[in-house]
Amino acid sequence: IRCPVKECDEEILHGKYGQHLSSHKEMKDRELYSHINKGGRPRQHLLSLTRRAQKHRLRELKRQVKAFAEKEEGGDIKAVCMTLFLLALRAKNEHRQADELEAIMQGRGSGLHPAVCLAIRVNTFLSCSQYHKMYRTVKAVTGRQIFQPLHALRTAEKALLPGYHPFEWKPPLKNVTTNTEVGIIDGLSGLPLSIDDYPVDTIAKRFRYDAALVSALKDMEEEILEGMKAKNLDDYLSGPFTVVVKESCDGMGDVSEKHGSGPAVPEKAVRFSFTVMNIAIACGNESKRIFEEVKPNSELCCKPLCLMLA
Repeated sequence: IRCPVKECDEEILHGKYGQHLSSHKEMKDRELYSHINKGGRPRQHLLSLTRRAQKHRLRELKRQVKAFAEKEEGGDIKAVCMTLFLLALRAKNEHRQADELEAIMQGRGSGLHPAVCLAIRVNTFLSCSQYHKMYRTVKAVTGRQIFQPLHALRTAEKALLPGYHPFEWKPPLKNVTTNTEVGIIDGLSGLPLSIDDYPVDTIAKRFRYDAALVSALKDMEEEILEGMKAKNLDDYLSGPFTVVVKESCDGMGDVSEKHGSGPAVPEKAVRFSFTVMNIAIACGNESKRIFEEVKPNSELCCKPLCLMLA
């Protein structure tokens, strides 16, 4: 109810109108404006009613909404009511609640996707235990699982590992096995000659080069497709593509202090890796570039081939 007192014009809830009116001491005839209870119980707030009573009180409005939905929205009453609710929330600046509701309506849920959580963990250089601590804290404080647990991240990570994506070489490559399901192999396999020159003991884990390259390109699928779309090259989805790769090898410093428990390791750790520098597509006589690595020296884009303690 809008207060009829001059220069007040305040909107008051129905039940609190009498109480508000008593604050206007200057009014002599304030009874004129007060609500007259005709006996019976005072009207309760809509949300405190039973479902049946809510239906009863809202039946006229429900009929109007139904008529509107059938006329304008193909009979989708839920969409009309949800949109009304979202507008009411946003009008009161309750944007967080509105965003969460919108996410649920679109089937996204309010939590982050495991792949997004993995990207956050990698980009912020969090160890597994640091991430798990953050995950537990956020879950305890908010009461909601916004970040995904570590096991979900590990499952998402498998898609990035060499040997996860099946592929075949056309034409088949000489001396290269056709088996694509390759995980980690012995780091020294195929290197007997060079090992003799350096009498060092090495522990190594190595990925197969072709499997690692396919995995890297599969990981970049979205960027490749976006690059093709930007240059209107959708007709060339089957290629041929030219992929330029930079190989690198870097020492990972003294790892003796990074071990924690166990004996000190005075030796060095070495990483062989590659970075996809750019990808081009041959259209007719010219070559068009559809991807270029902006930070080619960043740790975040180098794909490990071999990790070795020497």
